[in-house]
Amino acid sequence: QVQLVESGGGLVQAGGSLRLSCAASGISFSVNTWGWYRQAPGKQRELVAQINNGGSTNYQDSVKGRFTISRDNAKNTVNLQMSSLKPEDTAVYHCAAGRDDRVRVLGYAGMDYWGKGTLVTVSS
Repeated sequence: QVQLVESGGGLVQAGGSLRLSCAASGISFSVNTWGWYRQAPGKQRELVAQINNGGSTNYQDSVKGRFTISRDNAKNTVNLQMSSLKPEDTAVYHCAAGRDDRVRVLGYAGMDYWGKGTLVTVSS
């Protein structure tokens, strides 16, 4: 059974940092792309950062230079280091996994597996 479990969310002041971690288990060998998405109240789910098994990364423009996604293959985790946080970064952050060919065509709808999310709140 596939499981993605996020941790590391919380309340932080603007300008602060948080590190999110996603622990994966039972993942199929066909999975080659991992991502962090976020959804704020009343807004659409959006891609924050993505990494594939080759190490290539992709970031939403608003987080470039502030967030870093990484993958620890030995521990089967995907991490998101967030710095210089802003109130507009407040959202529920979800970890996701899927196949690159599907995600390129379908966006987040192409991700096969999702965690339940962790709440990040940035106060001004």
